Amino acid sequence: MRFHSVSSHRNYQKHRAYLLAAGMFITILMIALFPDDSSSRERTIFQQFTQHIGKQIHHDKQAFARANNCVSWFYKKAKTTPPPTAQGISWNRTLASQPEVDCPRDYPGGMDEARDDFSKTQSVLSVSLTFYEFALVADRNDDATYSPTELQDLFRGLSLPYRQGDPTSKQVAALTERFDNWYRSRNMDALMQGMSDLYERGYRVTPSDRVELDRMME
Repeated sequence: MRFHSVSSHRNYQKHRAYLLAAGMFITILMIALFPDDSSSRERTIFQQFTQHIGKQIHHDKQAFARANNCVSWFYKKAKTTPPPTAQGISWNRTLASQPEVDCPRDYPGGMDEARDDFSKTQSVLSVSLTFYEFALVADRNDDATYSPTELQDLFRGLSLPYRQGDPTSKQVAALTERFDNWYRSRNMDALMQGMSDLYERGYRVTPSDRVELDRMME
């Protein structure tokens, strides 16, 4: 009877050791298959924030192109030389494929209305592009991921409270809401102050940032 008890105990110990080993193997396997949640979370924040700004840039470029094309069309119609356009910003001239139809419809006030809209769309495009630059600069090592330090500096530059334990969705919402608010109010002063704050902490526009900005302005 005693022999049976000892044998059962040994079998239990072996079974327990097997379960512990199996559990450890599964844990290691999960870590290998699914990288650190923190890194994935911070990459998601970078991607969603820059994509949100990028969508606005695309919209602003289309509006700018329409206004620019119609300003040129009105000047051509009046047989006068149009003023120079903004430097460094490309636009698709095919957007106004029928300027003789589109421009009088979009700008019934004629050249003056088109010029006013050109000035407005150029201004808002400048805000969205500058904000995009800010988001890129905050990714200091250009790995498309905000490290905890970079994320904290990003929030500080945007005058937002930062709590590392907040859910990803809450942090993304805070960033995109700040962009939307400053974009609507054309708050370039606050944005440039935030950029200055990053520069004081050693952040810079890198060659990789410039390539990405050039791509956005194409």
